[in-house]
Amino acid sequence: MYLRKLNLLNFKTYSELDIELSPKLNCFVGNNGVGKTNLFDSIYYLAFCKSYFNSLDANNIKHSCDFFMIRGEFVIDGQVERIQCSLRKDQKKRIRRNDKEYQKLADHIGLIPLVMVSPADTSLILEGSEERRRYMNGVISQYDRQYLDDVIRYNKALAQRNRLLKEFSRHKYFDEDSLFIWDDQLSLLGERIYQRRKEFISQLLPIFQYYYDYISSGHEQVELKYLTQAGDRSLSELMKDAHDKDKQLQFTSIGIHRDDLVLELSGYPMKQQGSQGQQKTYLVALKMAQYDFLKKISNVRPLILLDDVFDKLDSNRVTRIIQLVSEDHFGQIFITDTNLQHLQSILSGLTAEYRLFQVTDGQIGLL
Repeated sequence: MYLRKLNLLNFKTYSELDIELSPKLNCFVGNNGVGKTNLFDSIYYLAFCKSYFNSLDANNIKHSCDFFMIRGEFVIDGQVERIQCSLRKDQKKRIRRNDKEYQKLADHIGLIPLVMVSPADTSLILEGSEERRRYMNGVISQYDRQYLDDVIRYNKALAQRNRLLKEFSRHKYFDEDSLFIWDDQLSLLGERIYQRRKEFISQLLPIFQYYYDYISSGHEQVELKYLTQAGDRSLSELMKDAHDKDKQLQFTSIGIHRDDLVLELSGYPMKQQGSQGQQKTYLVALKMAQYDFLKKISNVRPLILLDDVFDKLDSNRVTRIIQLVSEDHFGQIFITDTNLQHLQSILSGLTAEYRLFQVTDGQIGLL
């Protein structure tokens, strides 16, 4: 699978863009702020129907414009698939596959498996548990449609239960039977989500360790610890025991929406102990492991987008990453860098087919 053509209209810094891409390696060089990351975000949109960086779709429309459109022409199993994402202000977002519009955006997820590595990924280490739950949900949803449906239904039920708890407080009453209705839904969906997350982490960890060892040329032990309230006792029992507490808090204190993923290196939290280079290596290795995992599950080589991946890494780690992505194991790869000479020196040692693009203020030209 690969992206053959990409067309943008009024997307972020791009008024109009039309480029043809290499099925193997595509490199984009340019100063910071000229649009390299925006280009990657448009490709991410075609896979996930949303931005990697901005949850408000309207903010991705170019200033002073009323709409944006992203069109990609993919080759999947030898067949051409045309994917289009468009948004007009004050209207709903539309995703089309071969000119046929999806009724539900969730039906598109998984068609184009993709792994993105970005400086923004440091939020996985530095920010709260919501970021790590979003990471688990994003990966598992690419290959498990039932999981995605369960997460969507869980979040809707959670919102209803929280709304009910606030009504109890506002109107000075408490109806426990009505809470049980939502307890049943949340516990059923939550148990299924918990099991899928648990399986995912256990299968990902050894692959993650392999890639971290390879990139760092070291012997540090990485660890992913899945923290959850599920497991020892049923969620329905835990939620029942928490009724009085939830009544006081006015929100649901028990459930898989409280899960977390502890990221450790040699027994210590990465957030507290990891250097910038170690954190970058950790995240790159994690995403490489994610790539392998998705490839094995789907039997398709995901796209891999490496945005500014070489910053804060020593030359040895950069070399190891380049050796990895130049192997036949990987499919289509996208790389950005700010240093043309640096990128050219890397490419000079590769035998794989590639295209090198210069990015300047929303314009892209082939070098």
